[in-house]
Amino acid sequence: MIRVAVVGTGGIASGCHMPALAAQAHRAEVVAAVDVDADRVKAFAAEHSIPAAYTSLTEMLEAERPDLVHLCTPPFLHAEQARECLEAGAWVWCEKPLALSLAQVDTIAAAESETGPYCSVVFQHRFGSGARHLRALTADGTLGRPLVAQCVTAWFRNDAYFEVPWRAKWATEGGGPTMGHGIHQFDLLLSVFGEWSEIRAMAGRLARHTETEDVSMAIVRFANGAMASITNSVLSPREESYLRFDYEQATVELRHLYGYDNGNWSSESELWSPPENIASGHHAQLDELLNSFERGERPAVSGVEARTTMELAAGLYASALTGQPVKRSDLTPDNPFYHGMNGGLSL
Repeated sequence: MIRVAVVGTGGIASGCHMPALAAQAHRAEVVAAVDVDADRVKAFAAEHSIPAAYTSLTEMLEAERPDLVHLCTPPFLHAEQARECLEAGAWVWCEKPLALSLAQVDTIAAAESETGPYCSVVFQHRFGSGARHLRALTADGTLGRPLVAQCVTAWFRNDAYFEVPWRAKWATEGGGPTMGHGIHQFDLLLSVFGEWSEIRAMAGRLARHTETEDVSMAIVRFANGAMASITNSVLSPREESYLRFDYEQATVELRHLYGYDNGNWSSESELWSPPENIASGHHAQLDELLNSFERGERPAVSGVEARTTMELAAGLYASALTGQPVKRSDLTPDNPFYHGMNGGLSL
């Protein structure tokens, strides 16, 4: 049995991680939960029949020696907690965003070893059968060259949503809907179209009382020559997540909100025919993560894959805040946007 600990016992842990773990009960056992709120972690442990509850991550790691830690804490805690878990010998599955900066991502990577433990980030939209099928068709050239994409996260969050103290602040969330909402969709885009090379972007604070943006828009050029538009909004009353992929021989579309199955995908092409129907979500990604753990292999959306998505977020902010196009190669340690998503600038 793979010994699992859950750190952070809020809504994402209860609503997404625990159901996914329950589906893997034949090979994964939750042995401990951690939260700074003693009453909450005790209630969480009792609700989910978890034998041990802690208020200290360090104490839990020393006492339980878990194989895998699910980090469900606020973003500003991720980098240090991930590093501590890795140095204790535990694999990490971390909620997005993985960290607040590329510098922090590299700190996490430095705590990994070539043979593990590894740190993977929750980007569950990559793991539905529709996304897997589209990646396969892209890789083997069945649809022709990828040419154009649209990536839209049109969500709605009211002012009350941002009253949580760590939300929509550069120092604690790392950004607005680019980092906390749209990152899921453009991670899926990147997994299909590949590495990006250049970005031009704008961001604004149009309606919410936040430090960060409440909407951002970008145009991206990929290394293979394809181009895409990206919209990230929390101001859209009719919510939708939408991706459109145009190839030489077909258009493939995905319309959903927070998750999808094959019924959310469409194409006019007979070339589009997923062989199975697996919904996106924590269940699908955890299954793959545990498979990787059992094989002793680096899991998906860790290492370079995880960093590439964070680089796109950093590039978007760098372009939006400086008013200049940004190349992926610009995001080096001597660039202020390597050390913070806002590069020390105000929106």
